Amino acid sequence: MSTSVQSPQQELLQTALLAGQVPAAATAREVSRTSAAPTLAVTSIPVGTNPVGLAFIPNGDLYVANSGSSSVFTIDTATDTVIGAPIPTGTTPAWLTVAPNGNAYVPNNISNNVTVIDTATSTVLTTIALSGGPAAAAVIPSGNVYVSRFGANSVQEIDTTTNTTVGAAIPTGSGPVGIAVAPNGKAYVANRNANNVTVINTATATVITTIPGFNQPNFVAIAPNGNAYVANIGSNNVSVIDTTTDTILTTIPVGTNPWGITVGPDGTAYTANRGSNNVTVIDTTTNMVVGAPIPVGSQPIALVVAPNNKVYVSNIAGASVSVIQFDPTISSITPNSGPITGGTVVTITGTNLTGASVDIGGNPATGVTVNATGTQLTATTPPGAAGPADVTVTTPGGSTTVVGGFTYVVPVHATSLTATPALTKLFPPHVYFPFLTATLTDQVTGLPVPGQPILFKAGSNVLGIANTDAQGVARVNETLTLTLILLNHGYEVSFAGALTPTAILSPSSAQAGVVEP
Repeated sequence: MSTSVQSPQQELLQTALLAGQVPAAATAREVSRTSAAPTLAVTSIPVGTNPVGLAFIPNGDLYVANSGSSSVFTIDTATDTVIGAPIPTGTTPAWLTVAPNGNAYVPNNISNNVTVIDTATSTVLTTIALSGGPAAAAVIPSGNVYVSRFGANSVQEIDTTTNTTVGAAIPTGSGPVGIAVAPNGKAYVANRNANNVTVINTATATVITTIPGFNQPNFVAIAPNGNAYVANIGSNNVSVIDTTTDTILTTIPVGTNPWGITVGPDGTAYTANRGSNNVTVIDTTTNMVVGAPIPVGSQPIALVVAPNNKVYVSNIAGASVSVIQFDPTISSITPNSGPITGGTVVTITGTNLTGASVDIGGNPATGVTVNATGTQLTATTPPGAAGPADVTVTTPGGSTTVVGGFTYVVPVHATSLTATPALTKLFPPHVYFPFLTATLTDQVTGLPVPGQPILFKAGSNVLGIANTDAQGVARVNETLTLTLILLNHGYEVSFAGALTPTAILSPSSAQAGVVEP
């Protein structure tokens, strides 16, 4: 039996190994824009020393608690860069949370207090004294915050209106760390040293039950189906709890020493495997691992999923946050056809579209805008050749193509045809003007249509065919056909329609009588 004594920080953040824990693998090289896996890209953001907790603030940026430098950094999630000055905290900040009122609550494990930050101004509002080695914070349904006390084997409630502690500490097992609250209002507390999970009724602040059967459980996340997912450091797996019956449904093998776990809006779970420097992806519908582990930085310890499905991972030994962005997908393109002249605004629906550019038929679309969740974008089509064109969406995570996803069509333009009356003296027959004329006009553009054949007829008799000139006018000599025109009391002109490089011209016709000056 070991007699070595660990400091509080060593116990909570594991600068010394827990019994049964596997040492972390050799530091993995951060994978830059082109990951070895073709389905994603991983980038790295330098932050403070020994980053641990991650939490999104109301404006969409990300707070990072740096346990080694006693500060919180802010990451602009639009550019994935650190912005602003570090926000000072107590000593050894760990897993923070953000309350509905917009304030961030940062448990400081060594200085035994909680820093409260106004996220609108990134300034410290107050510091709440809390003994027992505060470890992790989580919001409960009332809007208050629970904080686990790793060294005091309890959870303490904080009133987020007054920023004071509320009531007596709620007892847990030994070494409580992560807390997650299910839709039914129960809080699940992972007790790392006791190998169990405490279930608390947050409405009454009382313990409902204790669930055994874990192996150094460290963190908990709740899936959309209501189940709780618990990362077990010591057994390299995740336990799934039915939050209705508070029993373990199954276990899922993951990477080595999973310290952190989170579930995205789409129900996908991710574990931060500190011992193997990677992230495991879990489908919570099937409770099956999806794909190969994703390499990240050195000793990943916590992770969160943004609304646009990017995954942020804190690497405690790498002084960095890894950003995982998955390949984009396309589920629909609306409308899926438009004129060859371009200018059609299309809506592309899919996933992981953040940062996208769009090519249609090999030409870049313009005006690309993506919604906050990365599930829909709009773009304006460039000009293209008639027929189907491939649509390609490219993001920092990769690209995807829908073959023939958009069809360029030649637009149909209505035409109008006008004919001038035949100027003739009836008795005796005499021609005053030798030509019959017809004018062809594009009704969409309002311009004359040149170079198109016009048929002139009197009854069933063809008087002639003539092409329109630059002014859209066709002419046929009426001198030799005057008798036919008189017998039919005039003549007809017709245009059969045509396909031009820019439009389909629709057929049109007109009639003209005989006028005696």
